[in-house]
Amino acid sequence: MPASALTRRHVLLAAAGAAAAPLLLPKRALAAAPLALPPLPYAENALDPVISATTVSFHYGKHHRAYFDNLNKLIAGTPLADQGLEQIIRSTAGASDKTAVFNNAAQAWNHSFYWNSMRPGGGGKPGRELGERIDKDFGGFDAFRKELAGAATSQFGSGWAWLVVADGKLKVVKTGNADNPMTQGMKPLLTIDVWEHAYYLDYQNRRADYVNAVLDKLVNWDFVAQTAAA
Repeated sequence: MPASALTRRHVLLAAAGAAAAPLLLPKRALAAAPLALPPLPYAENALDPVISATTVSFHYGKHHRAYFDNLNKLIAGTPLADQGLEQIIRSTAGASDKTAVFNNAAQAWNHSFYWNSMRPGGGGKPGRELGERIDKDFGGFDAFRKELAGAATSQFGSGWAWLVVADGKLKVVKTGNADNPMTQGMKPLLTIDVWEHAYYLDYQNRRADYVNAVLDKLVNWDFVAQTAAA
C-alpha cells in the first residue's frame, strides 16, 4: 500500500472510532483529499436478526454515505477542507452560517461511532473495569441500562442516546438530530441511533424493542472500554 494511502487509512479509522484501535484523532495528513466513508467493521448481514442486512444496506450505504458526499461538496475549496472530521464538528458547532456543514459532519461521525458501538454477538455486561465504573456512577448495571434505554426511547423525534464521560464521571445523555456531546465538552463512549431509518424496516414504530435488542445483543463493550481508556 502506498504511504499516502496508508496515512489516509489511519485518519479514516481514527475519525470513525474503528474497533481495531482507540479513538485517536490526528490531523488530516492529506489536506485536500475528500473525506471517505469508512468500511463497516463487519458484513452487512452480521447483525441479523437484530438489525437486518436490508436495514444496514440502506442505513450505511445510502444515509451514511450521503452525509460524507454532502460534506465534501460543502467544504470543497474552503479552509474546512483542510480539517479532520472532529475538527470540522467543533469549529462549526453553533455557527448559524455553517449549519449544513455541521449537520453533515456530525452525522458522518455519529454513524461511524454507532457502527463501532455494536458487534455480532455483543450485548450483556461489560468487563470488570468498565463494570466497576458503571456501578460507581450509576449504582449498578441495571440502573445504567434502564437510564440509557429510557434516554433512547424518550428522545422526541430523531436523535441519539449516549454513554459519555462528563467531568470525569460516566453519564447518559440524549441529543436531537445531528447533535453530538463532544461539542459540550463530553467524551462519547457508546451511542444508539434512534432516527427512524435505523430501525423502522425491522421494528416499525416499536423503538423500545429495537433499543432493548441492541442493548441485550449487540453492544460492543470492548469498543466502549477501549474508547474510555484512550
